[in-house]
Amino acid sequence: MTPPSLIQALLTAVQPPPQNASPAPTLCSLGAHMAERVRAHLSSQLKEQLGQRVRAMTGATGDARDFLEPAGDPGLFGPDSAAWQVHAHFVAMMTGGLSSLMLQALHPQALGAVWDHSRFRTQLQARLGRTALFVATTTYGGTAAALQSIERVNRIHAQIRGHLPDGTPYVANDPELIRWVHLGETTSFLRAYQDLSLQPLSASRQDQYFAEMAQVGHRLGAHGLPMSRHQALTQLQAFRPQLRVDERTRETLHLIENYPCEPLDRPLVTMIVRAALQMLPDWALDMLERERRCALEQAAVRTALQGMGASLAWAFADTGVAARAHQRMQAPPKTMV
Repeated sequence: MTPPSLIQALLTAVQPPPQNASPAPTLCSLGAHMAERVRAHLSSQLKEQLGQRVRAMTGATGDARDFLEPAGDPGLFGPDSAAWQVHAHFVAMMTGGLSSLMLQALHPQALGAVWDHSRFRTQLQARLGRTALFVATTTYGGTAAALQSIERVNRIHAQIRGHLPDGTPYVANDPELIRWVHLGETTSFLRAYQDLSLQPLSASRQDQYFAEMAQVGHRLGAHGLPMSRHQALTQLQAFRPQLRVDERTRETLHLIENYPCEPLDRPLVTMIVRAALQMLPDWALDMLERERRCALEQAAVRTALQGMGASLAWAFADTGVAARAHQRMQAPPKTMV
């Protein structure tokens, strides 16, 4: 159904009241009513347009209304968790997601598993969309949905194995590879949230985030995951001897830096990619032969993305995945008869 035009909204707003209505509206009250109807119409249209742009940029799939069930089920974390807070910030999650892909590409076996067994080089948005759906389901879904999503990934990983060009073998369900990917994602997500959110986490809340996310990583097969930010950064550093840059790494970085999107989305995507690169540790930037931007440019990009993050938080306040999960917690459980 085509949404009403602005003219239609204006005409609806000034419809005369029914004959039995009392008292008759004054000119001022009629004007205020008209203004409110126009504001609500424009607000709804803008939210829908922003939602469409987000889906186009990320290749997002699924329906947020799926997260309304089962009523009262907190899932793996619940509404008071740090994970619910961090993962609700779309701009930070996209920025952190791209940053984690750049970081993960430094591990030859981790990159080899994706390189040989996915089409991410031609379908980067679809790859990002699948990852986003997994994170959304394990964070905001009901308990059964979250566990089913994890089990589905475990089944896929069990079938992925191969050899690097130099003959080095890899298997996707290697606990150490899963730990590397987990570290890359969690440190990148949190770093992006701390930079781009207007409500960054306290030190203790950051530690809580890593402790919570370890639940998912352990269920995926990793061992000894960090329970604090300090432990996470220490473990990340410990992987450095295993990392390298080769032609596959360079091609992956080039693909991310030229993230495919519609022309309308290019300015925002360019800023997100630039921020994702600048959030990498200094040693990772050095390995990728990229320079740290000046403080003024970093501040300008950060400010712009903070504003976009606030706008999208407004757009998804009632209909986003996080919003639906909160609504699920407020709904009374269904009773069996």
